Amino acid sequence: MYIIAGLGNPTKEYDKTRHNVGFSVIDILADKYTIDVGEKKHKALCGKGMIEGNKVLLVKPQTFMNLSGESLRAVMDYYKASSDELIVIYDDISLEPGQLRIRMKGSAGGHNGIKNIIAHLGTQEFPRIKVGIGSKPPRMDLKDYVLSRFSKGEKEAMEEAFRMAAEAVVMMMTDGAERAMNHFNTKKKTVEGE
Repeated sequence: MYIIAGLGNPTKEYDKTRHNVGFSVIDILADKYTIDVGEKKHKALCGKGMIEGNKVLLVKPQTFMNLSGESLRAVMDYYKASSDELIVIYDDISLEPGQLRIRMKGSAGGHNGIKNIIAHLGTQEFPRIKVGIGSKPPRMDLKDYVLSRFSKGEKEAMEEAFRMAAEAVVMMMTDGAERAMNHFNTKKKTVEGE
C-alpha cells in the first residue's frame, strides 16, 4: 500500500495558502478516484482507496506543518510501511510557481515540515514531490509569504501544477519514480526555454 501525504495546515484560516499545496493535490486525487479523506486518525484526515490498481492511503496531517512528522510516524507505524511506500507532496519556494520537482531522497532544504518528517522517520530516503510556489518578495517575512494566498495571475498555473502533481503520484506508482522524474522534472524547463 502506498501512503500519499500532502502537507499543509489544518483549519479554514490556512485553506488554499501557498503552504497548503500538498492538501490541494490530495483533494484532486481524492476527487478523481472517489476516495473520502474524512476519517480522523493518526493526527490526520485519512482516506483509503484504489488508484490504478494500487491500494493507497491519502493523508492530510492535522498537526500543523512543522509537526507533520508526528502524524506520518503514526501512520507508518500503524501500517508497518517502509519509507519507499511513502510519497510526500509539499511546497517549495526555490521553484517557480507551478514547477514540479520529484526526488527520491534529500535534505529538508529549510522546509520545517520535511525537517520534522525526517526527524520522526529517522531517514531522508523517501520519495517526494515538490510543488513550486515561487520565492518570497524582498522585505516580506517568509512565514507571511508561505501563509499567503496565490494571486489571480498565479492561480491558473497552480491549478495546472496540482493536476500535474496528482498525475506524477500516479506515474510514480504505476511506472516507477525514474519515469516520473524524467517526465515531470524536465517538463517545465522546456516550456520556459521556448
